[in-house]
Amino acid sequence: MTEIPRGTLQEQSFYEQVGGEETFRRLVHRFYEGVAEDPILRPMYPEEDLGPAEERLALFLMQYWGGPTTYSQRRGHPRLRMRHAPFTVDRAAHDAWLKHMRVAVDELGLSEEHERTLWNYLTYAAASMVNTAG
Repeated sequence: MTEIPRGTLQEQSFYEQVGGEETFRRLVHRFYEGVAEDPILRPMYPEEDLGPAEERLALFLMQYWGGPTTYSQRRGHPRLRMRHAPFTVDRAAHDAWLKHMRVAVDELGLSEEHERTLWNYLTYAAASMVNTAG
């Protein structure tokens, strides 16, 4: 039997496997570049500066995928549906969100397996935020 050294791929979180904080910050930054110009999504962000929203999403995704727990330390439990409840999230918003996220994911250049894992989660998350028919 062969011993597997510590720190090998099998012991790394998804967060570590895909490049850690840098990868998630690149993903979220590229996503918000799309949101900034989107007529459906941009009005959902009352802040002039999208920076705080970008920081929240980056911290959430890093924590979700096994990185630092900074999001929960700062904001408590994610409660994603509750936090998005004040906004009308319909099919058009869902599709726009995924459109910008798709561009961001594609630009990361992840392995096929990592890309599929991340995309499966993002499509699930987007669907779970829909709170209005249309």
